[in-house]
Amino acid sequence: MSRDCITKKLALLISVAAMLLSSAVSGNDARVLIVVGPTDHPPGVHECAADGRLLAHCLENMENLPGIEADVVEEWPGKELQDAASTVVFLGDGFPPNRFPNADQNLADLEGMMARGCGIVCIHYATGLFGEDVSPKGEHPLLRWMGGYFAHKSCPHHQSVAKVFHDATITPAAPEHPVSRGWNEFVFTDEPYIQNYFGEHGGELGPNVTAFATSMLPPEDPKKEVVAWGIDREDGGRGFGIVMLHFYKNWLLEDLRRFILNGIVWSAGLEVPEDGVKTAKPDLDSFGASSLEFIPRKKQPPKAPKGTP
Repeated sequence: MSRDCITKKLALLISVAAMLLSSAVSGNDARVLIVVGPTDHPPGVHECAADGRLLAHCLENMENLPGIEADVVEEWPGKELQDAASTVVFLGDGFPPNRFPNADQNLADLEGMMARGCGIVCIHYATGLFGEDVSPKGEHPLLRWMGGYFAHKSCPHHQSVAKVFHDATITPAAPEHPVSRGWNEFVFTDEPYIQNYFGEHGGELGPNVTAFATSMLPPEDPKKEVVAWGIDREDGGRGFGIVMLHFYKNWLLEDLRRFILNGIVWSAGLEVPEDGVKTAKPDLDSFGASSLEFIPRKKQPPKAPKGTP
């Protein structure tokens, strides 16, 4: 066999090996299930269905991590989608498994997914639990699966705070963690919930829970508040909670978008690229939001007392 022939065969083998290696690390087998729950907010905020479509587009078109598939549903997913998911991402007003019909069965389904090591991600209000969802002491499986949650004012054990803050500074809290790759401190106007609940640890995060981002809030009495976190669970799965993104237009912030996508990738058990995942700036008009800008609801005039002419 000639030297040229050997060289060509060697080059072919190297090329095939490189392709196989690229396929192995690209996340070709990863599948992200995005579940959009009910929402009732004015246009431009909590655009959960559009958020879900935007996330799916970004995940399937990451420049440096190809091969991920994403499914978006607006009802409780069937068993086939549950079984296929590497991680499940929730969007909606309150934790969607509790907001859909048959909440007990939904939580049982989710328990099965978590037990096999599936990841879980909740974004903004989807981190939220209501008083009717929790025990008097705040117990709920989301605390175990994700490491913490936003406790609605109706909760008996703890009340988190939801308020829009102008010029809130979001600071990486775990610079060496894969979720922190490629994004820097940023300032924006949004509704990052504060005083989130992490269990009965005297205000500290629970075991295996890592703060990913903090913010000094509220401005009039600033404290270092955890606004994003993650957990490495004993079942081998990972949970990621982030109490932003309220305003739909904030998807244009590259640091925030990369942060969220990094967290989803990490929750799916994949390796986050060294510089974080890279995506093109999304065309917000393409995903069916009711408005790109926040449109406040008009205040209704008070109802006249009965019998008033």
